[in-house]
Amino acid sequence: MTAAVLGDHGLPWTEEDYLALGETRDRVELIDGSLLVSPAPSPKHQQVSRRLANALEPMANEASLEVYEAINVRLRTGRIPIPDLAIVETIDPEEPVVDVAAVRLVCEIVSPGNPAVDRVLKMQLYAEAGIGWYLLVESEPKSIALRLFRLEGSHYAEHAAGVPGIPLEMTEPVAVTIDPASLVAPRG
Repeated sequence: MTAAVLGDHGLPWTEEDYLALGETRDRVELIDGSLLVSPAPSPKHQQVSRRLANALEPMANEASLEVYEAINVRLRTGRIPIPDLAIVETIDPEEPVVDVAAVRLVCEIVSPGNPAVDRVLKMQLYAEAGIGWYLLVESEPKSIALRLFRLEGSHYAEHAAGVPGIPLEMTEPVAVTIDPASLVAPRG
């Protein structure tokens, strides 16, 4: 995708316009008629995402759920973010968009370039859509933390947390214990 393609379009973007873009290397999300475009995540971000998906997958499978990285989730018409990870009920993997009704948990790994998107905007959008669980990964250069939020009414409240050496204990939507230290490569 080129800037010219995006610049020639104008606003607002519809779901049809958005889906017509096809697959791209950029992360392109549709939020209420506008596109939120981010470059591909850093290698560290991708490593954390892959390792977290690997840690969640066995217990998700036991619960008849699936773990996906970077999928289109339709929160409502015209609102399609791409969470870093999602735990979902069984879906058709050929469909380009997953309906929010199938989503049990979303996870965002905070991007250093724009942390407010993950900590505020997306958290608010996911809560408004009624997703029961939100996992936020705070990955700083020398530390990493997992913060699990549970939907209470129309907002998320922190339910559990983990830092290196003090694992995150999850019981919903899957039962798993994850030490954040296991998500990053040791430096040496």
